[in-house]
Amino acid sequence: MNILILSRGTHIYSTRRLVEAVRERGHEALVLDPTRCYVVTEKNAHALFFGETLVEDVQAVIPRIGASITSYGAVIVRQLEMMGVYTSLRSLALRRVRDKLRTLQILARKGIAIPKTAFAMRPRDIDRLIAEVGGAPLVIKLIEGTQGSGVVLADTEVAARSTIEAFYRMQAQILVQRFIAEAKGADIRVIVVNGKVIASMKRQSKDGDFRSNLHQGGKSSTVKLTRAERAIAKRATKALGLTVAGVDLLRSKDGPLVLEVNASPGLEGIEKTTGVNVAGAIVDYVVEAALAPPRRDTVGS
Repeated sequence: MNILILSRGTHIYSTRRLVEAVRERGHEALVLDPTRCYVVTEKNAHALFFGETLVEDVQAVIPRIGASITSYGAVIVRQLEMMGVYTSLRSLALRRVRDKLRTLQILARKGIAIPKTAFAMRPRDIDRLIAEVGGAPLVIKLIEGTQGSGVVLADTEVAARSTIEAFYRMQAQILVQRFIAEAKGADIRVIVVNGKVIASMKRQSKDGDFRSNLHQGGKSSTVKLTRAERAIAKRATKALGLTVAGVDLLRSKDGPLVLEVNASPGLEGIEKTTGVNVAGAIVDYVVEAALAPPRRDTVGS
């Protein structure tokens, strides 16, 4: 089987591990930078090119689309969908999950617990936003921030107000969220593949920071999930139409809360912390799904 991995390059740990897993299973791996691809569409015909080369004879694709190229990456994935190629991440699901507010709205509608969140775009609503999430301390997030960037903890209402005003002046879209103090700067990353929990780890923020992301200096360790944590991670993944996901949970006094869901979770931290071959689990799932009878589906716009 020929499996395409859409990624900026094999210098990235996750991409390199997926290539290894594909080849270890006797399949062919092709890595293409989605920003160097382009599409050609006409009546009853859809083609994908990489430079002057026509991309063909591909049975499955594993998209690893960075946040900075979400829109264009979704176009490339959608074209592959039109060509009948099985993809582990649908274009509509990719666009949906990259919008933090849209993600939280969908989860909340499905009855999945999240930190209380408020959103507005007018400065006159700032005081109401702060009040709705229980006052300071509170968390302010860019809707499209990643890996802990664009996330601020405001300790006082004065600090919250000035930070929100500054984001508004930059015309940035932000969320205001209740701060879960009892989490003590830790969260849990859960990897879900095809409805199954494959691996999990606890991430603890470094001293003086509340963001637990490893890219922000956080430390990771193994963790045993509760039944409720396993269930909510699987429900969140399904609600967003994902088959591979990294679900970030907070342990609150009221039970687990879904903080964020990542459609292209990094593999380095989770594999090195747990020793689980996550790349292999993803490839095994993709191969099985690509060989299954085609499903009737409607491609999202």
